[in-house]
Amino acid sequence: MLVTLKELVEDAKEKKYAVGSFNTPNLETLRAVIKAAEEVNSPVIVAHAEVHEDLIPLDVMGPIMIQEAKKAKVPVCVHLDHGSSFEQCVKAMKLGFTSVMYDASGKSFEDNVTETKEIVKIAHSLGISVEAELGHIFTSAVGGGEGRGPLGAEDFNSLDDAYTNPDSAKEFVERTNVDALAIAFGTTHGVYLTKPELDLNRITEIKNKIDIPFVMHGASGLSDEEYRTAINNGITKINYFTYMSMAGGTAISNFVKEMDEKNEAIFFHELALIAEEGIKQNVKGVLNTFLNQKVPLHVQPL
Repeated sequence: MLVTLKELVEDAKEKKYAVGSFNTPNLETLRAVIKAAEEVNSPVIVAHAEVHEDLIPLDVMGPIMIQEAKKAKVPVCVHLDHGSSFEQCVKAMKLGFTSVMYDASGKSFEDNVTETKEIVKIAHSLGISVEAELGHIFTSAVGGGEGRGPLGAEDFNSLDDAYTNPDSAKEFVERTNVDALAIAFGTTHGVYLTKPELDLNRITEIKNKIDIPFVMHGASGLSDEEYRTAINNGITKINYFTYMSMAGGTAISNFVKEMDEKNEAIFFHELALIAEEGIKQNVKGVLNTFLNQKVPLHVQPL
């Protein structure tokens, strides 16, 4: 069933669990994520990242995502991830997406506020949710894919310059009226090359200033304990892609080795299904962690 982001994260905030958000740049990944959510009985967010336009365009993948969401047995939000332009966000809205993320975090605070506020006005008039980002989430050189190149702690004078400031977060939310805010506290897009130094207490500090649903980007590779602490401190949406995609690649690699040992032919359609199963199993594992032993919501479809 197709639902909005606001419905999902508000329920998650109340019950202290997190909804998983997964980029789905092809049909196999989309099916794997929705099947995993159905088997775990969890709400889920399927997302199209603007950076994946070279893999499949929004206007091709978007309608497929919406169709599959409507058929799903669990609540599914269809979300634009890291939209960097008004045009892309509006295109997603016109296609029927129930949520968009407008990411102006690389701009000045005032520009971020002004531009996000305009997107919120448009989206809310259509009943569509909006996520924004404040602070700087690090980007690995391996699989980061945010379109800005690698970004680490060494690019800032101090971690405080990179992490989300609680007072700024309060002002940003009050001025923009966003439904969810992605905050920076040490996570990294892509593969972790070193153990991350997370400031999980910062989530609580921000929550004490402004109590809305918060989003964790760059969540692949963390421990179950780190996930649960983040959720208990106020994270209600967790973006997860890199290690899910790697699970699909590992499944293919293992299958190819097995077939080579048997000297048997390998067919592409088999590889796609092998990857789908590997992704599904990985997603089921993290969804169980994100649920935090809470009962997911059941809402009326759009």
